[in-house]
Amino acid sequence: MTHWFHRNPLKATAPVSFNLYGVASSPAANKICNDLRTARARLLDMFTDATCSPDILKKSSDEYFALCRGFILPLDGTTQENKLRFIQNFKWTDTLQGNIASAQQDAVFELVSMAFNVALWYTKFASRLAGKENITEEEAKDVHKSLKIAAGIFKTLKETHIPRLITPAEKGRDLEPRVIDTYIVQSQAEAQEVTIARAIELKHNASLIAALAFETANFYQKADHTLNTLDPECSSKWKKYLQLKQHFYMAYAHCYHGQTLLAGDKCGEAIRSLQEAEKCYSRAEVLCKEYRQMKGPGSTAKPSEQLFFKKLGAVIKNTLEKCQRENGFIYFHKVPAEAPALELKASYGLAEPTAFELPPLNAQCTAEVYATFDLTRGHKDDKAKAKPEEEIKPVKEPDLKPQKDTGCVVC
Repeated sequence: MTHWFHRNPLKATAPVSFNLYGVASSPAANKICNDLRTARARLLDMFTDATCSPDILKKSSDEYFALCRGFILPLDGTTQENKLRFIQNFKWTDTLQGNIASAQQDAVFELVSMAFNVALWYTKFASRLAGKENITEEEAKDVHKSLKIAAGIFKTLKETHIPRLITPAEKGRDLEPRVIDTYIVQSQAEAQEVTIARAIELKHNASLIAALAFETANFYQKADHTLNTLDPECSSKWKKYLQLKQHFYMAYAHCYHGQTLLAGDKCGEAIRSLQEAEKCYSRAEVLCKEYRQMKGPGSTAKPSEQLFFKKLGAVIKNTLEKCQRENGFIYFHKVPAEAPALELKASYGLAEPTAFELPPLNAQCTAEVYATFDLTRGHKDDKAKAKPEEEIKPVKEPDLKPQKDTGCVVC
């Protein structure tokens, strides 16, 4: 199901040498700095390696975060701030703000920015995997798992680590609540899409599918509303994607709710529910066209070209015709003027974010080594003091060719 998901670009960052010159006054301290530089470069390379797997990325990110925490956690037996936390400047771009970087001299800013990119990578991995031809059941599970991991990382950053920043994120930046909330909700909604596809493939009860679709549509609506107060120039394209997905899954909800009503001999209400499904589906088609024409950050999804999208239109049409035939021969029910209310609550299949925990502190980061970092000698890394407004080249992400769409509903 190639090009089903909209993806904003990865965050880009300026190189960091961790050359603390005289401050790192022992071989062990210098080794930590060297290992930090190497681990950071390796992790950044993983983000753009099309062959990178979740296991490889986790190993690489754990190695870096375990070292990075040596600049954040108190290592001298007190509860005071780590003396190394504010020694190094870090610069990162934001997914919606182009190539102008934000800069903070704070290791917590580095940790949350890098972890944010890790979460983005999981969403992109899920999208890439879902775009494969003839996706297997195990691969579908990996898509589902990756999106829940991404949601968990975003959620943990928001609740635990971002509040520790000395300088709050500016409006429209990745670390401010509106943006990160949208990433959390979108990741959950996309994970539920996999669940819905699975339920349809296995012909689960129509009421379960309708409830899941309704919950998913509400997720997309919530994400869209969260972005309402952002600058339209950077958020309009993303919002349009969220809106088309909302209407698409509302069409699903009304379609399968109509099937449930028909099974309960409520044919008039079933017809009205299917008519509402047609209305939502037509609106989704219009939004797809508008989305494709919009400029803004991120890759452009092509939902209306997917067989998965087109199949829903056929299901709605066929089910509505069936209801109308049955009503003409058997029920003779009046079709209500208002669509039946969707008071649906899914009991199964809801995607909860996977809990995210940072790895333990690297064994090199001991109190004895920490004591050999001497701040009285000063830090003279001129590169670190470059203007924070400098433009950073965007990350060159893999150019993955679209594969043939088989219409596989699991993806």
